[in-house]
This record gives sequence, C-alpha cells and structure tokens, in this order.
Amino acid sequence: MNENGFVLEMNNISKEFPGVKALDDVTIKLRAGSVHALMGENGAGKSTLMKCLFGIYIEDSGEIILDGRKVVIDSSKSALDLGIAMIHQELLSIPYRSVMENIWLGRFPLINFGPLKFVNHKKMYKDTEKLFKDLNMDIDPNMRVEKLSVSKVQSMEIAKATSMNAKVIIMDEPTSSLTENEVDHLFKIIRDMRDQGVAIIYISHKIEEILQISDDVTIMRDGKGVGTWPASELTTDMIISKMVGRDLLNRFPERNNVPADVVLKVEGLTSPFPKCFKNVSFDLRKGEILGVGGLVGAQRTELVEAIFGLRTIESGKILIEGKEVKIKSPIDAKKLKIALLTEERRASGIFPLLSVLENTVIANIVRYITRLFLLDDKKRKEDATKSIDMLRIKTPSFRTLMKDLSGGNQQKVLFARWLLTEPEILLLDEPTRGIDVGAKFEIYTIIAKLAMEGKSIIMISSEMPELIGMSDRIMVMCEGRLSGIVNGNGTNQEEIMQLATKFMAQ
Repeated sequence: MNENGFVLEMNNISKEFPGVKALDDVTIKLRAGSVHALMGENGAGKSTLMKCLFGIYIEDSGEIILDGRKVVIDSSKSALDLGIAMIHQELLSIPYRSVMENIWLGRFPLINFGPLKFVNHKKMYKDTEKLFKDLNMDIDPNMRVEKLSVSKVQSMEIAKATSMNAKVIIMDEPTSSLTENEVDHLFKIIRDMRDQGVAIIYISHKIEEILQISDDVTIMRDGKGVGTWPASELTTDMIISKMVGRDLLNRFPERNNVPADVVLKVEGLTSPFPKCFKNVSFDLRKGEILGVGGLVGAQRTELVEAIFGLRTIESGKILIEGKEVKIKSPIDAKKLKIALLTEERRASGIFPLLSVLENTVIANIVRYITRLFLLDDKKRKEDATKSIDMLRIKTPSFRTLMKDLSGGNQQKVLFARWLLTEPEILLLDEPTRGIDVGAKFEIYTIIAKLAMEGKSIIMISSEMPELIGMSDRIMVMCEGRLSGIVNGNGTNQEEIMQLATKFMAQ
C-alpha cells in the first residue's frame, strides 16, 4: 500500500487493437479493504482494462503500481504471483475434473517418495473442505464440475480466488447466473473479504447491486475514464447518465404494437423428465410480446427449447394458426418460421472464432448455396452488411471475429442471424443478459419494432422491470407449472413474485 492508501494504481493505461483504440489514457486507483465497482456500456473498455491487469493483454502505455512499486504483468501467472486473481464472466473451469482439482490446479499438495512426487489427495480434500466451511459453501470437493449448476461453479471460482490469498480480486459479472439468495450469500463473502483487507474490483451492469455493495465507482465510456465517485454520492439516474453520456429518461421504448389473432397455441405440454415442465397451456397472438417470468428452476428455458424441438415432449399439443404441428428438431421449427435466441450466448449462441459475417448468415446458410454447390459470397456479404446497418452493430468490419465484439453487439448479431431466416415467432431467452443499460435499450427497441411488424415474441426474463416494461402479457411459471398469466400494464413485482413462488410449499 502506498502513502495514499492505494493498494493498486493503473495510471494512464492505453491499449490499441487494429482499427480500435480500446483504452485511451485510463486511470483507476484502488484502496485496500474496499469494493471498487467498474461500470460502463458494453465496449467501454472495462474488460480490456482488467485483462491488462491480469496479464491477458499487455498495455501499450501507462504503468501499474502495486503496493507502492511499479510492476510488469506480462502473463496471468505473473498476476497470480503478485496476488491478483480474476473471476471471469465466462467460467473457465475444467468440467471433467473434480471441484478440488479445479481449485488447486497448478498448486496441488504433493507427497515426496524419494525422487518421485505424488498428489496428496487426502490433504487436497481437507483443504477444500475447510475452504468451503470458512466460506459457508455447500459443495462436495469430489464432485465433477460438469455435474454442478452454474451458480455452484461460480461459487467454486470465488472459493478458488479466495484460496490464493489474493490482495486484489477482479469479479466480472459474478451474479449473472445466481439466484437472489445466492447473491446475498456472495455479498456476505465479499464484505468478509473486504473486512480482511482484500481489494475487490467488481464489474456489473446491475446498478442496484453496485449501489448496494460498492464503496467507490469508476465509470468508463468509449475507452476513456469518465471519473470515480464514492458510491454513496451516486444514484441510478446519475450512473446511467454518466455511462451513456446523456440522460436516459425512459428505460423502455414506446410500444405501439396491437396483438391480433392467436398464432401459437400450446395445450398441456409435458416433459418426460421428472422435475421438468408439466401440463403447460397458453397462447401467443400475432404482434404480441408475451413475457415469461419465474425463479431459477421454473423450467422456462426447458419449455421454449421444447417448442423449438431441442427437448422431448411426452404429451400435449402445439398448434400454429389452428393446425397441430410436430416439432422434433430445430429444423422442423425453422421450417415453421420459429427462431430461438438462447439464454447463454457464449455457450450456445456465438461462434467466437468465426467472423461477424459467418455468425450472421450461418442459420440461413442453405439460401447461399449455388447450383454448383458453392457459397454465394457476394450475397452473404450483402446480407451481413445490411444486418450490421439495420441493427447498428458496432464492428470494424464484417470480418471482425465475434469474440472481439462487446456483449451487446454480439447479441445484436444473434438477432440479425435469426431475422435473416424471416421468422414469424421469436423465442427470446434472457435477451439482455450481461449487457449494459444503453445496449439494453437498443435491444428493447428491436423487440418493439418486431412486434410492430406483426412478429410474435415470447420473452423470458429474470428482471422484473424488464418483464413489466416490455410485455403485453406475462406468463409466470413455478416448479415447472404455469402459475398464472397477468397483463403487463396492470401488474407489479409483488404479484409476479407471488405467482413465481405459488407451488413451492406444495
């Protein structure tokens, strides 16, 4: 710690990629024993700045000072050796190994037998058990990671960072897959670490969380630092204004869609698997946005995946424009002009190492095959360019790799992909997860425009304001069952929460 009380200083950091200046003279200073939030729209440079701190990127200019001395961080190992740990938004665990092996990877306790060394599994188990006990986490150290829920994997990554006795821990969207109770538990862990003198950099788009857990807030915009303020001096409106550079008076666009005749009807849909959806019935109208609410485990994702042909249906009917249809695969769904935007864009949406062009046209690839069984490259480029312009996707070119786009722009590319298939029914699973408030408004505008054009939309969302602000009607699920349908403009969060917990005591 230096004389000003800062454990970490990143001074005048700049980083440039071909065609893009990702960081432009950014400074951030972190006090020991504090939670320092880092906020900004997608593409503001937050992740690039943290990757410079963790040694994934090397800054072009600027300096990093740790405990009062200048350091060079040229790899993740050097960051860890200096006491800097990072919990990535994209969980980087090894699924086919045990929890304890993931936690102590590269640091396995060893037993010496002469010249030979063996992993001390007994000590590793006891150390992991003690670590979880201290953090009040209930995870079996021997469990294979692939069998854990996303929230458990997130908890494991937090435990791993804690086990390294880090002075600085970077948390990138740590609550994106956690339930409300799990968020409360995480905040308790964060406060305990803060009280022990650990400095935490907390990246999140959830403004309410930032105001609840942070001591200081640094806001970035377009690769530059806007400023740093005590969290106690900020409000939601102030943060939004500083993030987007303007007052965002309305969080949701005006909607003028008028739902018409029933397009999709679901009757008694039931999954063959236990603890899955059962006897679900509802209808969807032309030009309607039907929100789907519920808590984690309500089986909302499983329901829309079944409608799209990704899951087996044991009984029930799906009718489109009054005619019963059989959807056994996504190919069947596409033929019926149904599209699905998946919940986890990184896991099941984007192809990160392919270009924006390839990601945009891939669901429509058959249309670009010529009589000679070659791809019509000119037509593909025309469609990709048109989509980029129409959805205002920020990318240097359609040749840019998907992994280099911000989360909001990746999501727009996925919208573009499915719109090229000319769907009439869109199934949107958490369409704004992990993107900032400005990008959210742009996604909302796209959804509202599609509804105005007569597209029928089912939108799953775990954010109550989003559900109420964007839905004509809201269908609420609990424990795999439909617990009620309410009008979007006549309900409130309390009514939705009551429906979301309706069958939990049964």
